[in-house]
Amino acid sequence: MTDHSALELEHVTLRIGGALLLKDVSLTVPEGEMLGVIGPNGAGKTTLFNIVSGVLRPTEGAVRLAGADVTAQPVHRRAAAGLGRTFQTSSLFPALDVLENVRLAAQAREGRAASVFRTPRRTDAATRRALAALEEVGMAQRAGAGASGLSHGEKRKVEIAMLIAMEPRVILLDEPMAGVGSADVPALTEVIRGLHRGGRTVLMVEHHMDVVLGLADRVAVMHHGELLAVDSPEAVMANPTVQSAYLGTAA
Repeated sequence: MTDHSALELEHVTLRIGGALLLKDVSLTVPEGEMLGVIGPNGAGKTTLFNIVSGVLRPTEGAVRLAGADVTAQPVHRRAAAGLGRTFQTSSLFPALDVLENVRLAAQAREGRAASVFRTPRRTDAATRRALAALEEVGMAQRAGAGASGLSHGEKRKVEIAMLIAMEPRVILLDEPMAGVGSADVPALTEVIRGLHRGGRTVLMVEHHMDVVLGLADRVAVMHHGELLAVDSPEAVMANPTVQSAYLGTAA
């Protein structure tokens, strides 16, 4: 592994019961790369993210974050080490407003006990960082809006702002376009592009192929728990094995 790798998976295998969910997956992601992860349903994409984030521990193999072996570390330790993740379903507190949601994430990054009962001050460090994150994703004007009234696209932007406020070095985006209306896709795509442009390392599972191909530096193709190919978007699209295993079956 080089000194400039943000994330490395080394011969990662996961067996649960009699099922082989991941098979000998090795992958190195350089700092600052945008890596798209694609594959049919059941290919192992979310399982891969669960291994990286610490939700699951591999049966065999190792996970390294910025050179440090985190294979045995739980989710919160990996988060403290600079790993951030969004999920397919919303993780917002619907009873709180947008700023409060992001401020809680900023407080967690500081290691402070998060309080939803204390009115945030605009001079508070966590609040300042939350406002800056909302500005980055284009949601500053919605800071006082209730989270429950947001569109799917707006919720995704706020979730990304929560990640930004926690200052991760590696970001995992698990189907960020899930449930998002087609009208909101271009703006959300630009928010994700901004994450990458800011120098962050981003791994994104996404079924919208045009989004993946338009954003990713490289694309990793999962199939039946194996890493079928990792290459530039153009090379992956032209790969006959990928076409027969995945692209040819996508309808």
